Amino acid sequence: MDPNWISKLLLKDIRSVTRIGGGDVNQAYRVDTGRESYFLLVQPNHPQSFYDSEIAGLKAFKEAGVQAPQVIKSGQIHGDAYLLLNYLERGTGSQSDLGKLVAHLHQHRSPNGKFGFDYPYSGTSISFNNDWTDSWTELFVTRRLDVLASALQKKGLWTGQEERLYKESRARIVSELARHPSQPVLLHGDLWGGNYMFTADGSPALIDPAALYGDRELDIGVTTVFGGFTSEFYRAYAASCPFDEGYEKRLAFYQLYYLMVHLNKFGLGYAGSVLAMLNKIIKEN
Repeated sequence: MDPNWISKLLLKDIRSVTRIGGGDVNQAYRVDTGRESYFLLVQPNHPQSFYDSEIAGLKAFKEAGVQAPQVIKSGQIHGDAYLLLNYLERGTGSQSDLGKLVAHLHQHRSPNGKFGFDYPYSGTSISFNNDWTDSWTELFVTRRLDVLASALQKKGLWTGQEERLYKESRARIVSELARHPSQPVLLHGDLWGGNYMFTADGSPALIDPAALYGDRELDIGVTTVFGGFTSEFYRAYAASCPFDEGYEKRLAFYQLYYLMVHLNKFGLGYAGSVLAMLNKIIKEN
């Protein structure tokens, strides 16, 4: 990391800056000073506003009493957006405690009774409109699934077969969501196995949020796509937030969404999984 760039952070007594894993979106570093350690995210050639949604999500988690990294500062240096967080040391912990933490997150309702968030989701491969709405179908189907479907068509990642199956699946999803009384609660928004951790004292924490207020089954559906959550997690979650009748078949809607996100971002390696999920939704709904 350029020492001149790092000096603009205005942190005293920086001892080391180490490149670490930070997902597929950001450059990530551990910054150690004589007294504290920090987690630094950098998005080259982007404005400071790139991190506005993540900052708002972390602050919402803090207000809800959900452990997550705390925002130290953010800004732009030499044309690069950055976000500086406190550094959470990793440890080991209980999936049951993690389930209770996610259930606690989902017990925090939207402040205005609507679905959405104060900021859009802005990724490097796609963005989603989070404007407040009374309709979960509007937010999830129209502004997420349909946007993804359009992107996949434009990139040539879908054939006519996938487009036809999507239209049929979409009708099934809309019909089922019309019967399900969705409630807008605080969501992580990207709750795969890489976006939680256990801290040094064994307590669970949620990291890298894509927060919004939506149906809690979105978060649960995402947890089932790539693994990383055990039966103890789901039992502890359900003890605090019992699942609604028929949730199993609705989880497929959110599995489809997450697989479409990955197909759009990473390419044809996810095409078979998306196709299988489209067929599953048509068959089971």
